[in-house]
Amino acid sequence: MAKAISALDWCIVRLGDDHNWWVAETSDPVRWDVDGLSIVDPRQLSHLVELVDPLRDYGFDQDVFESAFIPFRIDKDLGSGKVRLKRVKESLFDSEEKLFVLPDVLDEENGPYADLLDHLTRCRVKMLNDLFAFESKLSVDEVEDEIREDQNSHFIQGKAVHTFEELTSILDYMPAGYDADEEAPAKGIEDEDDADLPELDEAEEEKLKNDESLKWDEDDDDKGDDDAEKKKSDDGDEDEDDDGEKKKSDDDDDDGDDDDKPKRKTKSKR
Repeated sequence: MAKAISALDWCIVRLGDDHNWWVAETSDPVRWDVDGLSIVDPRQLSHLVELVDPLRDYGFDQDVFESAFIPFRIDKDLGSGKVRLKRVKESLFDSEEKLFVLPDVLDEENGPYADLLDHLTRCRVKMLNDLFAFESKLSVDEVEDEIREDQNSHFIQGKAVHTFEELTSILDYMPAGYDADEEAPAKGIEDEDDADLPELDEAEEEKLKNDESLKWDEDDDDKGDDDAEKKKSDDGDEDEDDDGEKKKSDDDDDDGDDDDKPKRKTKSKR
């Protein structure tokens, strides 16, 4: 197996109508069948690196990912949508080069790429079971069967499944009825608040419903509002009476002062 991989020094890839890159020719045509052989481009690789990052908390092994691919860099643009790639030794996670990566599919059942598909599926299932409170926990077999069913529909239609689509079908997998954008802890804040509350049986709950002291009737609200309006009106009348009495008293005082004051005499004009 090591000799077969080391014999692959270069490959020529073409841009398909689906805007994905497919292998057209390799330096080892005997071992590598290019029929339906896809390759991940730099943009897609960057996206995959982002998708696997959350899986690190759930057992993701970076070495398993890197072992599953053979890295290439652009060697020459051949025109007509074809590019010649040359094999390099670079880390898929740390390299600053724009890398194309070819999945190691020489052994489709037990090879490094097959191991990666199984590894990613297990990590994704573990993460989903941790983030969501499913009625019954997801199983690896359940997820694999669902993904395989979708892939078989492509094969029936004569369409090859691209490596990028195969990987994202695992990394983006969500069971029916759930949305990937709504990923949240299985036990939310509301659940934590309710955890401290005692549970009531039906008899106690019904008793509380019929407890008049716990009811807040609309009639009481209306009555309270009417009393408030009445009090406000009475206070207004009292203020008005006080102001009227005060004003009258002031007027009386003014009149009395006018009578007591001596009138000023005017000088006659000569």
